[in-house]
Amino acid sequence: MDSTLQNHFLIAMPSLADAFFHRSVIYICEHDENGAMGLIINRPTKVMLKELLGHLRISNEAKTLEDTPVRFGGPVQKGQGMVIHDQLESNWKSSLPLSNDIVLTTSTDILEVIGTDQGPRNAFVTLGYAGWTAGQLEEELMENSWLTVPASHELLFSTPAEQQWVEAAKILGVNIHLIANASENKQ
Repeated sequence: MDSTLQNHFLIAMPSLADAFFHRSVIYICEHDENGAMGLIINRPTKVMLKELLGHLRISNEAKTLEDTPVRFGGPVQKGQGMVIHDQLESNWKSSLPLSNDIVLTTSTDILEVIGTDQGPRNAFVTLGYAGWTAGQLEEELMENSWLTVPASHELLFSTPAEQQWVEAAKILGVNIHLIANASENKQ
């Protein structure tokens, strides 16, 4: 494969009607000749992080966890938790640097300190992920299901989830709502 979309966002086109991916923004964690894996970043669930930690019997008293929703990362392995964060110099058991300022951690040891001074400065937890087999994502791109843009630390960690779809398209200079109107008029 000549190019990779790792550390890019996929922005769902307005015409993408799939229940899981409608108006989604996906952070691509891996992309190679074997397929791709990413996390939907703009789908907060009703489960708060404090509640999830209680269910896992992880003690963490950070106040911010009470108001921090776990995000729906995608329809594959919905029980698999993953943490996207920005602390590279970590000692977590299972971390994978995705860029020079973004890390994916899948071990639960990070959950003991998330939201505290010992944890990463910026982080969020997802359950599940989105996956594509070899060539599947490329086919969806050719079908104009997605826009792509290099990932932005600010969009990932500082933009509210409900604004990420519109703001991700703005990185490309696109008003996503105008695309929606154009595609609806062609029908």
